[in-house]
Amino acid sequence: MADSPYPELKKSHVPERVGRPWSDHKPPPSAPVWAVIGGLGSFHVLVAGLELGVFDALSDRGANPGIPPELTAAELADELGLSAPHLEALLDSLAVLGLLERVSGRYGLNDTAARYLTTDGPASMASLVPVAPGPLDNWSHLADTIRAGRPAHPIEDNPADFYRPLVEGTFTTMLRAATRADLQLRYSAMAGPRVLDLGAGGAPWAIAILKACPEATAVINDLDGVIEIAHRTTTEYGVANRCNFRPGNFHTIEIEPECYDIAVLGHICRTEGPEGAQHLIARAHEALRPEGRLLLADYFVAPEPQWSPHSVLMGMTMMASTVRGFPITAAQTANWLKDAGFKALRLIEPIGHQYAYTATKPKGTP
Repeated sequence: MADSPYPELKKSHVPERVGRPWSDHKPPPSAPVWAVIGGLGSFHVLVAGLELGVFDALSDRGANPGIPPELTAAELADELGLSAPHLEALLDSLAVLGLLERVSGRYGLNDTAARYLTTDGPASMASLVPVAPGPLDNWSHLADTIRAGRPAHPIEDNPADFYRPLVEGTFTTMLRAATRADLQLRYSAMAGPRVLDLGAGGAPWAIAILKACPEATAVINDLDGVIEIAHRTTTEYGVANRCNFRPGNFHTIEIEPECYDIAVLGHICRTEGPEGAQHLIARAHEALRPEGRLLLADYFVAPEPQWSPHSVLMGMTMMASTVRGFPITAAQTANWLKDAGFKALRLIEPIGHQYAYTATKPKGTP
């Protein structure tokens, strides 16, 4: 029998019809391959929608009483100064991706777009989307990176230029995760913890803890050129006066031993490779007081990678653009924590796809 051009629709290739055993092969559908092929275009469709202001334009109209939030492509093109037929193709693409509503030729925000893709959405990812994959050129040369064991243009060549937009883009998501983590970690019950936040970016973890604990203080570290973002965000959230900003490399800056109640390693371990990650964990252990807690947030790969596709691909993003970055597994991280002397390990998921290990430095540990 000839191979069906539409295997997902093939119903006749069964034992009752052709008399073959149940092990007879039915070719699988090609949908997973096409989904990957379409991924590149889908990403750029979303980036274009954000860059052109499509989501904010629809949001602004919906906020005005008496003005219908839905527009035709021609109406929106006129408002934004764009080519109507080209914009219609973009809007239809956003609709089939589930990122806009389209009803009878009129377009409006759906719940996903309103929450994540408008600039002032409650969990906006608008500034994250364009920078989340890292430098796009590195993906074009991924095969060369795998051959050589090193990307041609690693972000370590100019880390501040890469991390500034990434820190800006991830801040809202990370602050939500850090804030909701209190439901499981109860850091708000601590009287006045001293916090060490290494590679803090915009300092979402430090801000969440300082907001929950009015007597808390924090030492916030990141690179020159990045730490200025933490200056701004802590000021915006009214906690900057309780922060000590310490610029520099988190592997080498001075850290007082046994001075901190909470140490934070937020999404930095997968950038450092096994040796670098273990060094950071050891530094955190040394900095904590007995019974102090480490919060280590990252994308951890499950025992079977297919159980955690988001974590696998986020680790791959690091490998594509950094010298030492790789996916890190939950088991690997747990072993590093135990080897450093931590006890009482817990793995939590404050919001979807955002994980954090918490671990305690026991009493009597030097």
